[in-house]
Amino acid sequence: MKIILPMSNGGDYTVNPSKIVALGLNYLEHIKESQSVDVQNFTNEIPTEPVLFPKTPNVLIGPGDSIILPAFVEEYGFADCRTDHEAELAIIIKDQVRNLSADSAMDHILGFTCFNDISQRNLQKGDKAGWYRGKSLDTFGPIGPVIVTPEDIGDPQNLEIECRLNGKVVQKSNTRHMIFKIPEIVAFVSKNFTLEAGDIIITGTPSGVGPLKNGDLLEVDIENIGTLTNPVKAEQPR
Repeated sequence: MKIILPMSNGGDYTVNPSKIVALGLNYLEHIKESQSVDVQNFTNEIPTEPVLFPKTPNVLIGPGDSIILPAFVEEYGFADCRTDHEAELAIIIKDQVRNLSADSAMDHILGFTCFNDISQRNLQKGDKAGWYRGKSLDTFGPIGPVIVTPEDIGDPQNLEIECRLNGKVVQKSNTRHMIFKIPEIVAFVSKNFTLEAGDIIITGTPSGVGPLKNGDLLEVDIENIGTLTNPVKAEQPR
């Protein structure tokens, strides 16, 4: 799907990353709720370096597009079939970079936007290969509604972040509570992988993640960016 988002400084931007690199366990309160999320490798320990995992570009959908709960997951007969929302701040990289220092990282950010790291918990828990499938099903990466440049964002490390499910606030925090801050996240990722222009880094979710069902309406709201809204639909079996 081709996703075009407006830029805060004018013009439009086509979202087309070569990769999406995500952080797990980057808010202390989310670590504390990890036992209720119940997936492999979630512990109560504070990580000593960023916990990285991939999401594939097929996850991406834009504002107003539907998050689809896939029908095939129901075929497993899970006692508690659970797909969760995870509100996050996303970083879009400006140019090709490798081995950045934290001091120079901000110079290579095109902008910031909202992201919803939709996660199928049963696959995330049970797959021996890890989180790959549970994080990368189609439509599991809503993004938008606008890309805000570093010049327009204010302090990206002090932004209110909120998720509303059917109008009720279910996640509420501030980006200042990240364990690993934005410059060190970008620098760390760039030391592991060459980053290309348009690549996306998502920075972790605060506490309050929870399950979705058919007919839900999700809103991710981040200060100085706006609100990303997506309905949830259950796929009909064929």
